[in-house]
Amino acid sequence: MAAGDVDAHYDLIILGTGSGNSIPGEEFDDHSIAIVEEDRFGGTCLNYGCIPTKMFVRVADLAYEARTSSHLGIDASVDQVRWNDIQHRVFNDRVDEIARGGEEYRRGDETPNIDVYDGHAVFVAPRTLKTAQGGVEKTISADQVVVAAGSHTVVPPAIANSGVRYRTNKHVMRLETLPERLVIVGGGYIAMEFAHVFDALGTEVTLLVRSNRVLRHLDEEISKRITDIAAERYDVRFGTQVAGLEEAGDGVRVLLEGGDAIEADEVLVATGRRSNAENLHLDAAGIEVTDDGRLAVDEYGRSTSADGVWALGDVSSPHLLKHVANAEQRAVTHNLLHPDDLEKLPHELVPAAVFTHPQIATVGLTEKEAIDKGHDVTVKVQNYGDVAYGWALDDHTGVVKLVADKKTGRLLGAHLLGPEAATLIHQLITAMAFDVPASKLARGQYWIHPALSEVIENALLGLEFDEGAGED
Repeated sequence: MAAGDVDAHYDLIILGTGSGNSIPGEEFDDHSIAIVEEDRFGGTCLNYGCIPTKMFVRVADLAYEARTSSHLGIDASVDQVRWNDIQHRVFNDRVDEIARGGEEYRRGDETPNIDVYDGHAVFVAPRTLKTAQGGVEKTISADQVVVAAGSHTVVPPAIANSGVRYRTNKHVMRLETLPERLVIVGGGYIAMEFAHVFDALGTEVTLLVRSNRVLRHLDEEISKRITDIAAERYDVRFGTQVAGLEEAGDGVRVLLEGGDAIEADEVLVATGRRSNAENLHLDAAGIEVTDDGRLAVDEYGRSTSADGVWALGDVSSPHLLKHVANAEQRAVTHNLLHPDDLEKLPHELVPAAVFTHPQIATVGLTEKEAIDKGHDVTVKVQNYGDVAYGWALDDHTGVVKLVADKKTGRLLGAHLLGPEAATLIHQLITAMAFDVPASKLARGQYWIHPALSEVIENALLGLEFDEGAGED
């Protein structure tokens, strides 16, 4: 492409305003920058993912605890779910205001070195993109390009080609009315979080799961436990494939392979996510992708095939997690500013949580992974109900599972299912990140009694190590 065919040239183009929008700090004030965002500022996390879903989960937790409190001697009920008021708190009062403010800031006088483009962007040449600005098509280029374009829901062809409406996480929280019946296709973390939300708020939830367990990527014991819990709470159909959708009055009829059908008011597709790399015409810029469709980068976030191209977040990362995207953004930002002192993308000990009910949190290796890697493992499964605060909760399902190496005394993995799992796990993440032996973690500090954290202490004390392990 000739230089004359380009409408504007920049020092830096940033494609996507999730974690990518955090790149332009004061260190970039002397850079000319273009930011391209075809959707809402803030990306998936702010608008359709982490933040609004957890605000809905908070409401669901309260409703569910009220409905299930009789075992504690309290007979309570939920008199009314004001769906539109819940939505107003989440979106009008918080999410939409933040998204709007972020865009206004980047378009305003406070960042005069930044231009905002709002059309879908595709590569047309090396470091050159075709996009739009206010409906007017533009072609822009840059010395360096950061692709932070995120991911999208994978929709099975039988559903996508049906011509019948379905919802994804992008739509389901903004439904005008709370559905009476909801079919969720999928058994991953998005499916499990929304199953909890809608069931707790009074919707009849049916889960269609292809395999025999939900959350199969987790440690097998945790996956089996949450599968049993889900099967007691929802109508879960295991080993189920969707053959198509049909309209059914004001609702939807879900056709299953084998001939059965389920009618519902809405269908939520939660069958996984895929990098948006496939929508960017990367081949026009000589940008390679991985076998699973992600933009291919090296350990520093650079394209493996195209000079001056970087990527971060879901579009390129093996970890589709906001905290990973943020960490990658910090590394890429450093590398843009310090090309002779590159930092690696931080992919060690990546923790994750599922905010279903009960919560799930995990870090490190599963028991099977640890054994497959040749470790001589010691494993402890500690029940929440074995410690005093577990008694207070009257908890009968929560567990902490720790996997450690007998010889070194080091934790290899931690897997929690139960109340506040996403918070409790952090002391274990810290121990693993800073190489604190499990024995020293257990007895080298106080554990407040009778706090829930005692379940971590007891789990650590239940590990069995070789003599002298952890003393180096």
